[in-house]
Amino acid sequence: MDTITSSGGMVVAPHMAAAEAGAEILAEGGSAIEAMIAAAAAIAVVYPHMNALGGDGFWMIAEPGRDPKVIAACGPAGSGATIAAYNKAGHGAIPTRGPMAALTVAGTVGGWAKAKDAALAVGAGRIPNRELLAAAIRHAKDGIRVSRSQSELTAQKLAELKDQPGFAAVFLKEGAAPKEGDLLRQERLADTLQHLAAEGFDEFYRGDVGAEIAADLEAIGSPVTKADLQHYEARVRLPLSVRVRAGTIFNAPPPTQGLASLIILGLYDRLAVPACEGFGLVHGLVEATKRAFLVRDRVVTDPDRLPESPSAFLAPNWLAAAADSISLTRVQDWQSDPSAGDTVWMGAVDAKGCAVSFIQSIYWEFGSGCVLPRTGIIWQNRGTSFSLHPDALNALEPGRLPFHTLNPAMARLDDGRLVTYGTMGGEGQPQTQAAIFVRHVLNGMPVGAAIDAPRWLLGRTWGDETTALRLEARFDPDVVRALERAGHQVVVLGEGYSDTMGHAGMIVRNARGGLEGAHDSRADGGAAVA
Repeated sequence: MDTITSSGGMVVAPHMAAAEAGAEILAEGGSAIEAMIAAAAAIAVVYPHMNALGGDGFWMIAEPGRDPKVIAACGPAGSGATIAAYNKAGHGAIPTRGPMAALTVAGTVGGWAKAKDAALAVGAGRIPNRELLAAAIRHAKDGIRVSRSQSELTAQKLAELKDQPGFAAVFLKEGAAPKEGDLLRQERLADTLQHLAAEGFDEFYRGDVGAEIAADLEAIGSPVTKADLQHYEARVRLPLSVRVRAGTIFNAPPPTQGLASLIILGLYDRLAVPACEGFGLVHGLVEATKRAFLVRDRVVTDPDRLPESPSAFLAPNWLAAAADSISLTRVQDWQSDPSAGDTVWMGAVDAKGCAVSFIQSIYWEFGSGCVLPRTGIIWQNRGTSFSLHPDALNALEPGRLPFHTLNPAMARLDDGRLVTYGTMGGEGQPQTQAAIFVRHVLNGMPVGAAIDAPRWLLGRTWGDETTALRLEARFDPDVVRALERAGHQVVVLGEGYSDTMGHAGMIVRNARGGLEGAHDSRADGGAAVA
C-alpha cells in the first residue's frame, strides 16, 4: 500500500467520500477539527452499516505543542432501561437487535457540537455548519453507491435485521440485501442533516429534531425518552497516557478500552523484542494483549463507577512487573469474553499541526437495526454491552454509561513526530493499533506498509466456541509454525486481507510539518490531501 505525503493537510477515512469531504474543508482554510466534523457527517451517510447519527463517538484533539484532550460523546442508558423492565419483558439478557436494544442516548452529534466549541476556542471554527454538512447532505439526497462491505454485511445479517422497525424501507431492495454499486438514497436523513446545518447541532437533543427522535423512539418501544435526550451533553476529558522509549502515547479514558491499548504498548516496549517481522512481534503483542484484556475486563466501566484507578496500570513499576511475567517463548493460558463492534476510525491533520483522532460507531453492524422514520436515523445497540446481573461490573442502570470498545489513539514522539492513528474492529482495536504502531514507530516500516502488513486477532468472535489466534493467510508459514510450537491455538484465515482485522489508518506529522498517511486497503477509503 502506498503512503500518501503532503506538506499541507490530510484526512484519512475508510470511505473516500468522507476523506474528500474533510479535505475540502481543509482546502477552504478550515481546521482539522472542522474537517473531521465534515468527514464524520459524510461517513454516517456513506457507511451506514458501521456508524450513524444515532451512535456514539470519541475525539482525541491535539493542538500544536500541547497534550491532547478527549471529547467523550457517548450516551447513557435511558430512563426506562432498568433490569426489572427487561426481566418483566421476559429477557434474561439484553436483546441485541430491535427497540429494546436501542437503549442508550446517541452521543455522536453532541460530540460534533463540543468539537465545534473546541475549534472556536483556538481561533478556528469559522466555517458554517451548512458547509461542514454539505457533502453529507448531498450524498444522502442524491444517493451514494453501496460499498462492498455494506452489501456483504447486510446479506450476512439479513435474517436479524429485515424485520426491525424501518430497516427494510431504507436499506433493503425489495426485501433483499443491496448489491455493491446499487444507489442508496436517504431522503429523511438528508432533511435531518439540513435542519442541523441550519439550526445547530443542539437541535438533535433539545429542538425539533430531538422531539421527532423522541416520538419515534417512544413509538417503537425504546427505553430512551425525550427528557434523556434533553439532558445529554458530551464531555471533555483528559486522556490516559503511557511513556515508552519512543515518546508518549495517548488514548481515551473509561468507559473506553483505551486503557488496554496503552497497556499492550507499554508492556511490549519493556519486552525489548528485536525490531523485525516474525514470531517475536506477534507473540510479544499477543501475550501483552492477554494481560491488558484481563485488566480491562476487571476495571473498565462508567468512569463514575471505577473499581480501581486506570493510571495504576500504566505506572512504570506495574508495567515492569507485568512484562517480567511474560515468556518470550511460551503462551499464557487465557480466556476473555468477546467484544463485537462495527465502527469507523478517521484522522485529520491541518497545515498548522492541529490533529484529530476520531472514532464513531453504532456498535454492531447497523446497530439495533431500528431506523427512525421521521428523521431517517439508525439507532445504535451500544447498550447491549450492559449486563442484567445487578452485581456485574457493567450492570444496567438508567443514566449509566456502557462499556465502549471505541478508543482513538495518538502519540507525541521524542523526535518531534505526532502520530494520529486508530482502527475499527471491536476486540481487535487495541491489537491492530499496537500492530501498526510497532511496525511504523519501532520497526521503521513506512506508514502504508505498516497498515498493509498481515495482521492477527486474538479472542473469540461472536458465535465461536474457542479463543483462537486468527492470522491472515499472508503470514510466513515458518511464523505460523513457531506460534503453534509456542502453544498458540492458531487459525489461518482463507483471506489475505480480512475485514475481521479491522480498517486501520494513520497520519504522521514530522517536526518540519511534513505529512505521511494511509488508510486500509481492507476498507473502501484512503487518504485525501488539501
